[in-house]
Amino acid sequence: MPDSNTTDFTNPSTFLLLGIPGLEAAHVWISIPFCTMYAIAVMGNFTILFIVKSEPSLHGPMYYFLCMLAVTDLVLSTSILPKTLSIFWFNSGEIDFNACLTQLYFIYCFSWMESGIFVAMAFDRYVAICNPLRYSTILTNPVVAKIGLAMVLRGGMLILPYPLLARRWPYCKTNIIPHSYCEHIAVVKLACADIRISSYYSLSVGFFFFGLDVFFIIMSYIQILRTILSLPTKDARLKTFGTCGSHLCVILAFYIPTLFSALMHRFGHNVPLHLHILTANMYLLVPPMLNPIIYGVRTKQIRDRLLRLITHKGA
Repeated sequence: MPDSNTTDFTNPSTFLLLGIPGLEAAHVWISIPFCTMYAIAVMGNFTILFIVKSEPSLHGPMYYFLCMLAVTDLVLSTSILPKTLSIFWFNSGEIDFNACLTQLYFIYCFSWMESGIFVAMAFDRYVAICNPLRYSTILTNPVVAKIGLAMVLRGGMLILPYPLLARRWPYCKTNIIPHSYCEHIAVVKLACADIRISSYYSLSVGFFFFGLDVFFIIMSYIQILRTILSLPTKDARLKTFGTCGSHLCVILAFYIPTLFSALMHRFGHNVPLHLHILTANMYLLVPPMLNPIIYGVRTKQIRDRLLRLITHKGA
């Protein structure tokens, strides 16, 4: 009787995720920081959403974009961690073929949405600092809604070919994925067909749109810095630059791990597989954990509202 993992099939009914190959004995221990990061991400982002919703003074473009970021972070971390923890805790690596493609789509779709939201937030800071008198007329609620919709459509349309192409390939090698989630290239590598279309498309989308987003953010901050440096006093310069501090921190928290993971995946052929997978998980878990912490600590309005909420409950 042929082995179920090597039987020829056009589309497997299930895939088998291995978690972190080579570190199976440490899965339970690895789950502790993973679970902690996820818990912080969920609590932190829901807190941001609650504070912005309950505080009328925070109903403005900057905080609407922050809410979009919080929702994106919640979906992104939830797309991978429950299944990853089920592998770590219960050795439950089996995942339905369609569920795998759905997970793949959500991970990359919301990653690109997050990148787009950072561009929108950079534009918000550019208008607020370089054109403060026109801020309320440029970034109206309808404009913010249209920007948010554009980010959703961009992420959704760019990533749609990923699962569509993955679905059309015949799979006749194995249904075992040496990963903790359905990472795009890890899935299509199992196909017994020429997958260069999938590989080239993902590479071109990654480099072109990632580069475009980073370019727009850099250009925004060049203009912002020029405006800040033209201010007459040091206090004014520091105060104005302080309004960008949170945004710069979350940008670095997102793009540095993403870039590191992408470079390691493409060029780190001698890097152990378990390090690849740990890095791939970190870039999806660390930013959603750090973003609400950074904004909670560095944004006075959110910090003050949170402190009032805590002291009110403690009274």
